[in-house]
Amino acid sequence: MGFNGIGGYLNRPGEIPVEVIIAYFVFALAIAIILGKRNGGLKAFKTVDWVYIGIGAAAAYVWEFIIGAIIGRAVPSGLSNFIDVGFWGRLFIVFIVAALVRKVGAGMITLFLFNFFSDLFHYGFSGEPMYFIYESLTYGLFVDLGIAITGGKIFGIGVTGSTSKVVALAAIEGGIIGFLWAFPDPIFYGAFFKPFLYGGVVNWSRIIYDLISFIPGDVVIGILAGLASNRVQKAVQV
Repeated sequence: MGFNGIGGYLNRPGEIPVEVIIAYFVFALAIAIILGKRNGGLKAFKTVDWVYIGIGAAAAYVWEFIIGAIIGRAVPSGLSNFIDVGFWGRLFIVFIVAALVRKVGAGMITLFLFNFFSDLFHYGFSGEPMYFIYESLTYGLFVDLGIAITGGKIFGIGVTGSTSKVVALAAIEGGIIGFLWAFPDPIFYGAFFKPFLYGGVVNWSRIIYDLISFIPGDVVIGILAGLASNRVQKAVQV
């Protein structure tokens, strides 16, 4: 018998073993904390950081489920796998929050709150806390790993050197995180969380197709979001 809509199905055909998922979460969290502490990205949040996170999470919800959903209706059905206006808007907003806060935890907390708003106003809380875990420890954690690795200088913010160097860093880091953001939906959700919650057979052909479809757009939007986030941070700090 399930709990709160969680079937708890393990070892479904094609499902990623739960041990692999847990190992990833533990390892990735440990890396984010260790590198954040070593490089300077692990710091206490200030009041203004919480403001940025709260506004960003709310804005991400509004964009993805309201504005993006309306704009997305204009996308031809045959291109919907390649163009996701709502998701790309969320990526943009979360990147900007990361650029403004630049502390490990900003990504995970922003995605946690985004998921809370999504449950509160759209989906309902069935399946929780699995969706909180999914959103926070995939999309959010990828952003926090970027903050930890760069020592809080994500998207070239605070890096000394020429303008071209800063621009290159913003584009490269944005593209890398954008690339990583292509993985959670097909791999983590499609191959583990979905079968774990609802059962069924994992269709790896579909998962691979989705992943290949998502990567180009997410990388391009990631690059643009990295560049935009750098500029927004500079404008806010003026």
